[in-house]
Amino acid sequence: MSFNKKDKKKVVFFGDSITAAGESDPSGYINLLREHIDTAEFQLIGKGIGGNKVTDLENRIEKDVLSLDPDIVFVYIGINDVWHFYEPEGAVGTTIERYEEGLFTIAKRLEEQGSRIIFCTPTVIGENPSFDGQINQELDQYAQVVRKVSMETGAELCDLRNKFKSYLKKNNADARNSGVLTSDRVHLNRKGNEFLAEQMLFYLNQ
Repeated sequence: MSFNKKDKKKVVFFGDSITAAGESDPSGYINLLREHIDTAEFQLIGKGIGGNKVTDLENRIEKDVLSLDPDIVFVYIGINDVWHFYEPEGAVGTTIERYEEGLFTIAKRLEEQGSRIIFCTPTVIGENPSFDGQINQELDQYAQVVRKVSMETGAELCDLRNKFKSYLKKNNADARNSGVLTSDRVHLNRKGNEFLAEQMLFYLNQ
């Protein structure tokens, strides 16, 4: 993909409701990033849809991402792939094998486009720093898949899972299940958005 230095770099954030709120919420992480980058150099584009799983991203990658010819794409998906095995009622999660397959497909499409790919591990479903519940053990397994796909495809890795877990172990002494970085165990509050923006800013500064 050719890039004209006079043009802005297009940065797409591809994900679920956390990413959707990253732009619709004034304190969302995409809006916070806009306060810390050179807007003459970067154009930040949110492409998050609530409830999305990896299969949804596969289905809309052409229309929502590839059609934009992005320079950089953050792929941040996985919470619903696990969470929907548990709630809400009637929802269906994604098997870990299908999750891995979907990530490889997304990586291949973006690589063909010539985009710089940054895979993000899923963050948390509940903030208790023991992380010993079944749902978080499964989320650890899905995060490991993201690390594997990133390594095998040569994509960059933004390991949000490890970053969030480390932060909560230091800053959640009361073992609260929400209210530190999230509002409801999953979706980010102001502090969570600030923390997430800080992690992603590192890659935009490279």
